[in-house]
Amino acid sequence: MTRTAVISVCTIGYQGATVAGVLEALKDANVDLLVDIRAVASSRRPGFAKTALAANVNKVGVEYLHLRGLGTPADGRAAARAGKHAEMQRIFLAHMATDAAQAELEALADLVRGERRVCLLCFEAEAKFCHRSIVANALAKKVRIEIIHLAPHSDAADTE
Repeated sequence: MTRTAVISVCTIGYQGATVAGVLEALKDANVDLLVDIRAVASSRRPGFAKTALAANVNKVGVEYLHLRGLGTPADGRAAARAGKHAEMQRIFLAHMATDAAQAELEALADLVRGERRVCLLCFEAEAKFCHRSIVANALAKKVRIEIIHLAPHSDAADTE
């Protein structure tokens, strides 16, 4: 039987959020796989570095996967920090054309085709300024998806 239903793929940014707020948003959206698309999965924010984040999401029944190849190159991250969103997007679009990024995009598409409830994670709070929107839109060209941009819950107490 051919699947014709639209699959939902979520995105979330943790800027200004607590771990508990992100976990609540993931649970409410029934996410079962958090795909970290940061080039560097470290963070000065407690609970958001790769190992801690994987452990935190696992506590609520969500698996963790880091797809580094879908992260923004260093010059793109510098542009984003400087508020140069158009420059960041230009740099990231060039990166997305590389074989490495395309291979990881195809791996992501396979996960979604396998009916995983996926959420793409990175730092930037605003999806419109973030590379995760570019990744989600590229994914939508491979798999029929609905993109849902989640916001971390602001009323969740941090319980780390």
